[in-house]
This record gives sequence, structure tokens and C-alpha cells, in this order.
Amino acid sequence: MFGASIGRAAQRIIDAIVRWLASGHISPNLLTVIGVGINVGCGLLFGLGRFFAAGILLLVANLFDMLDGQVARLSGRVTRFGGFLDSSLDRLSDMVVFVGLMVFYARDTEFHSTLNVFLAGAGLMGSVMVSYASARAESLIPKCDVGFLRRPERVVLFIIGALSTHPGSDNFFANRMPAVLWVLAVGSYWTFAHRMYHTWRELAKVEDTKTENVPAQEIRIQNPISFAKSAFPEKQG
Repeated sequence: MFGASIGRAAQRIIDAIVRWLASGHISPNLLTVIGVGINVGCGLLFGLGRFFAAGILLLVANLFDMLDGQVARLSGRVTRFGGFLDSSLDRLSDMVVFVGLMVFYARDTEFHSTLNVFLAGAGLMGSVMVSYASARAESLIPKCDVGFLRRPERVVLFIIGALSTHPGSDNFFANRMPAVLWVLAVGSYWTFAHRMYHTWRELAKVEDTKTENVPAQEIRIQNPISFAKSAFPEKQG
């Protein structure tokens, strides 16, 4: 009950911001670009080891990510280019965070970890493959958003890893970014495989439906000898 009340209050605040931005004729595409710029700043902070600040900034960046689509719908400025821009820049937002983490763990400091560099790189590649698989699949089937590790879940994990980072703390819940990288690396490829399997299943259903709708005489394989006799009947006498 308490959680639901907080959710409703937060939604009312967001709705008010959306109405204000829409009434001010703010371009949704501008909000998208601002959000990406903030995400680039997050990547820089991660690279410098300022994880907690990066986590706070990541929250702000994804507020813009929520607002742009809602402002576009409320102001009647939904365009195909806007959807393309938002989707494309989301990929950039993901990658700069991963690159920032790779830079941090590759630096010659006490936190240097080749394993974490590898996990961040694997997570980056996996996240790109998840997004590409979805985009390519949706040119063949209506929808392909299956899998438990989509972009919102990746962002939440990044925020958890960033805000939990407190060097020197012995608390079990502190410094969870390496664990987050494991989840991102493994989960991204699991989600990619799930989307591949889902697309295969959906395309197989389409092919089966097409086969069922083809008349029997069109798919029956005729005996070549019978076909020849019917096409060129022998003359009598």
C-alpha cells in the first residue's frame, strides 16, 4: 500500500512535468539528446571512478528518457524519425556506460581487474546483440521484446552497482558493481538467445500457417509418369 502511494505520487509529478514541457513547446528530440548527453557524462564519471555521482546522474538521464516519449504523445509530435532517434541514441547511452567501466577497471589503480574489463566488454557486446536481434526480428514478426534483461533492467542494475559502491566498506551490500557486471554479461547473452529462439518459433508458426492455407492440389507431388501420360495421351489404333 505504501509503495503504491509512492508510485502514484511519483507518477503525478512526472505527469505535471510532461504537461509543463508539452505546453512550453519543448521538442521531444531535444529531450532525447539532452538525456544522451547526460549519459555521456555518466560514462566519464564511471571512467574516473566516481561511481556514486555517476549513479545519481544516471537517474537524471533516464528521467529524460521517460519524458521524451510522453511529451511527444501529449503534444501530438510523435514522428517516425523521433522513434528512430530515440532508439539509436539509447544504444549510445548503453555503450558509453560500459566503456566508462572498462576504462576504470583497466586503469593502473588498486581497482584494476582484467576480469571486470572482460565482463564489461562482454556485457557491451551482449547488450548490442539484444537490441539488434529485437530490431531485426521486428522486421519479420510483429514484436520481439522477450527476455528478462532489457534496457530498463540494465539501467536499474547499473544504478544499483553505482550507488552501492563505497570503497573500504565491509558491508555485504556494498561494492556490488562486479556482481552487476556478471549479471549483465551472462544475462545479455541469455536474453539474446531467448529472442533468437522466440523469432524462430514465431516464423515457424507463420510458415506452418502458409502451408495449411495452400490448396492440397498445389502441394501434392504428382507422379512424373502419370503426369506425362495425362499431358501426352497415347493415340488409339
